Amino acid sequence: MTAVEWKASRTETPARVASWKSMDAVCRGAKAEWLALFSPDAVVEDPVGPSMFDAEGKGHRGVEAISAFWDMAIGPVERFSFVIHDSFAAGSECANVGVITAVLPGGAQVDTEGVFVYNVGEDGLVRSVRAFWETERALGTLRTP
Repeated sequence: MTAVEWKASRTETPARVASWKSMDAVCRGAKAEWLALFSPDAVVEDPVGPSMFDAEGKGHRGVEAISAFWDMAIGPVERFSFVIHDSFAAGSECANVGVITAVLPGGAQVDTEGVFVYNVGEDGLVRSVRAFWETERALGTLRTP
């Protein structure tokens, strides 16, 4: 299985292409490449609202904060895979519906089902990522080796 399994529309739109590049960079652990996808004033809300990654629920604003988010939430994970079941593109945005599987140090796995919304500017850079998922629901899928 590849790291990104795309079962949705393959029609290329700027936001959908940005989402593909984002998922690919995450799967390869390519932090600098991932950060280069964002506009300087971008915001990442993953998940939307208060969470273990963002106590105030205001999102990670600007590339420096998004880089710190990577270090906290993405970098420690051994491996990611994505299965995207559907994708809806409209205007400058795209909403992907799917499951992200994270393999944690030691081999435990967590599946995060959600809707992942990307917004891009005319330059094709990501202005925002808004990930709608539930912490308790994801933690309920925890599998240990």
